Amino acid sequence: MCMLLQGRIMATATELAHNSWELSIQVDQREGDEGMKFKLRVKGDLHVGGLMLKLVEKIKAPQDWSDHAIWWEKKSCWLLKTHWTLDKYGVQADADLRYTPQHKPLCIQLPNMKTIRLPVSFSGVVFRAVAEICKALNIRRSEELSLLKPPDDQKKKKKKDKGTESAFDEILNVDMAGGGALGLYSKTMTPTYDPDSGSPASSTSLWFGENPLMACQPNLPPEELAKLFKPLTMEDKAVINAGWLDSSRSLMEQGIQENDRLLLRFKYHCFFDLNPKYDAVRITQLYEQARWAILLEEIDCTEEEMLMFASLQEDITDIPKLEDTLKLFRPKRLTLKPYKEYWFVFRDTTISYYKNKESANKEPIEQLHLRGCEVIPDVNVTEKKFGLKLLLPAADGMNEVYIRCENETQYAKWKAACLLASKGKTMAYSSYRTEVKNIQSFLQMKSLAPPPGQATPDVESMEMNAECFVSPRYAKKYKTKQLTTRILEAHHNISQLSLMEAKMRFIQAWQSLPEFGIKYYIVRFRGSKKDELLGISYNKLIRIDMSTGLPVTTWRFSNMKQWNVNWEIKQVAIEFDQSVSIAFSCQSCDCKVVHEYIGGYIFLSTRSKDQNETLDEELFHKLTGGQD
Repeated sequence: MCMLLQGRIMATATELAHNSWELSIQVDQREGDEGMKFKLRVKGDLHVGGLMLKLVEKIKAPQDWSDHAIWWEKKSCWLLKTHWTLDKYGVQADADLRYTPQHKPLCIQLPNMKTIRLPVSFSGVVFRAVAEICKALNIRRSEELSLLKPPDDQKKKKKKDKGTESAFDEILNVDMAGGGALGLYSKTMTPTYDPDSGSPASSTSLWFGENPLMACQPNLPPEELAKLFKPLTMEDKAVINAGWLDSSRSLMEQGIQENDRLLLRFKYHCFFDLNPKYDAVRITQLYEQARWAILLEEIDCTEEEMLMFASLQEDITDIPKLEDTLKLFRPKRLTLKPYKEYWFVFRDTTISYYKNKESANKEPIEQLHLRGCEVIPDVNVTEKKFGLKLLLPAADGMNEVYIRCENETQYAKWKAACLLASKGKTMAYSSYRTEVKNIQSFLQMKSLAPPPGQATPDVESMEMNAECFVSPRYAKKYKTKQLTTRILEAHHNISQLSLMEAKMRFIQAWQSLPEFGIKYYIVRFRGSKKDELLGISYNKLIRIDMSTGLPVTTWRFSNMKQWNVNWEIKQVAIEFDQSVSIAFSCQSCDCKVVHEYIGGYIFLSTRSKDQNETLDEELFHKLTGGQD
């Protein structure tokens, strides 16, 4: 009897050994942590949720594990269905699993070429990850944007020539906790914007915050721009467009690692409901994408069009900076402290002052935000007293600050800048020069003669680096003086536009270019023996002869009946009205990229004004995902 019992126990132990096995799992605890390996004895009927529970019990580390999930490197997939068993997923003893955070830091270059670093979901599909990013940055209509891998030669170039990227090296860290450091838009608590500057109105600026993404980037010096400039053929553009990530798969599934650099760009060129009231960041970033496309000649335009774009930029991006030694006085009770000399810097709508010029690259003693302030002259021309009294908005009323200038020339420039800043406008605004002249004329009327040894400055000759506003090819064509004259002539027609109006006009002019929104891919049509180009626009497909660059045939989406992909032979087939059908294989990228572009435009065409901003993600994936 004893022998029989012992035999049964041995049989049960053998059976148990056959049914269970040791599973190796690496655990990533924190960013930059190499992780530790743990071994667990498991059975095939254990579900993923139970596996994670056993693992956390074994780790015995006091940490919030709620963002962690299991990644299977060999199969390149997340085990997110926690009710599925290991058998159902096909996990066996040789599987090398990793328990890792789903949100990881990603470096994202924005359309304005600036880079932010923020935690992004590496487990959710890219469509949802882009929506997360846009929400953190206060960009509506995330479905118009996507993530693009930078071309390989850009990475190599960066290693060879670090100076090339110097203008874009700074990385802004964004914390998504609490809604993101850059603020969120909300339909129930919507910030209202100044229609001229596009900045939040004072009533909402405290809630909304100063968003660095609403400000346009200053133009690059010509030599920096020349380093970035590289004339692109249609084939070059096809290589770049191959880099769009698959919206239906996660970042990890596409080989993206934490702290990798990706480009956030407007992918689909049909911009729905652009509204300055809600879209200050979106409009600015869209303008910046258009500006770089023009400056780097990613899109063709004529010389006349280039000058028009240059004239519009002059209002938007060439924001002058005033720097000077001035005197400051803050009236306080029971004090007779005199004016004290400081080094003042006026940038955008803010005055910063420092102990001296040498300390201007450090933190300022104080910053005076002039939006909404009152500017009161404190002038006596006869006594050569040129001062300004600023009443700055504060929680308990208005704070008084007195600034004293040396002479009338200095006074005219600083007063004009303060008056514009009080209305939320910068010195780039078209009326700045006129305002300076008017103040000078008024002072001269009060004075019997101009101050000795002081000639009235020629404000028109204020430095304007004309080569910054056009592509290097056009900059070489003209002498600086000629180019400046031609840009100012073009600027005369639009000099009364506000900053926001100028951005919108720039975007509209970009949209009117013949090549606007066309993305190129190298394909081979069914029955053809040579490669050709396929152009995809928001409303049509274009077959293009690669040797001449000329269109051969155009098919409109409105005539499309159906399209699908044969995933075995990687061929896209499309049927149009009147029994017209085409099929092609993709040579420069996976056919999923092209399929998604076509489906994405069909999806965007279903949007309507009366719908809320909730996206039908299921419909997007149905139209773009294909059959895989």
